[in-house]
Amino acid sequence: MSVPDWPTSYGYNMFALPVATWFTGGVFHEHTHRLWASTVGVLVVVLTRWLGGSPSRRPLALIGAGEIVAGWVLLKLGADWKGAGYFLSGIGGVVLLGAVVWAKNGPTVRPLPLLGWLAFTAVQFQGLLGGLRVVLDKQVVADLPLGTVFGLVHACLGQMFLALLCVIALCLTASWRRLAPTLDQARVGALRWMLPTATALVFMQLVLGASMRHQHAGLAIHDFPLAYGQVWPDTDPTSVERYNHRRVEEVPVTAAQIRLQMFHRLGAVAAVAMVFASLAVAKNRLGWGSPVTRWASVWSAMLTVQAALGAVTIWSDKAADIATSHVAVGAISLVTGVCLTLVARRMSVSPVVSSAKPRDPSAAFAFADPSAR
Repeated sequence: MSVPDWPTSYGYNMFALPVATWFTGGVFHEHTHRLWASTVGVLVVVLTRWLGGSPSRRPLALIGAGEIVAGWVLLKLGADWKGAGYFLSGIGGVVLLGAVVWAKNGPTVRPLPLLGWLAFTAVQFQGLLGGLRVVLDKQVVADLPLGTVFGLVHACLGQMFLALLCVIALCLTASWRRLAPTLDQARVGALRWMLPTATALVFMQLVLGASMRHQHAGLAIHDFPLAYGQVWPDTDPTSVERYNHRRVEEVPVTAAQIRLQMFHRLGAVAAVAMVFASLAVAKNRLGWGSPVTRWASVWSAMLTVQAALGAVTIWSDKAADIATSHVAVGAISLVTGVCLTLVARRMSVSPVVSSAKPRDPSAAFAFADPSAR
């Protein structure tokens, strides 16, 4: 929030903000975040065009032209719509330029073009959410601060967008194409539900963490592993008032914020336990030689580091480098879980197929090898 306007920056075109203003307050962090996000948006347009091949030119042209017209209409509606109007017009221009590129490459194998369009949609929605989080920061609807709500959705969508891009990258590798459906589902056993469940638990941790950050409740509890000296702290009004008397922050905490952090701690225990249980099952059923087991061991190490960073975040009074590392390792852990789940699925053979003749490895999962066509 160090840059209070959007899509301009202190009244300047975002790309023309004088460098001299970058190093006052927290402007550097917010402004470079916007520049980096714009770069990612352009790259995703290129990615969508590449994955979709020549057939993607027409829809890109229609979308780009439509966004330019919509942006122009919003600009005519008045000052309240100016930010969204400039945003749509700028994005539409980039999309239209991507459609003009005269490259006659064919589309990639399904469903990679669809994943490209999902990334295309997500990155635009993500940019819009980031902007609305700024311009609507002080507005409240039905007792909900819109800035906090948009910030929370913005944070969670960012994690999902990262995972989607990593899935696309995974499915374009030679290692992915070499994976063959060699594991009978009976042998995979509980991993079929344990891996996606563990991944979902990691994602829920990221959601809870984002909720705490946007409520400034990351230090709602100052001690760990206990909470205000208890296994589960009291949250009645008298106890909360007593906690606030002991705090040094100017903003007092609420009972809801204390409970939120406790649920985050419980979620950490559940996620770590499920990931380690997945590793144990993978080792017993598949052995250390399986890529599923090897990556499950890496994933377990990540969750161990993540839990340690969470504890140090509290002990260090939420030091910026520690808290940022905690968020980053969480994102990498989510990506690892998503990719590991897909790898295990690709390597699985259904009982019906395994009892009959061997099937074409390219049919083991939707992301087939183009050379197998």
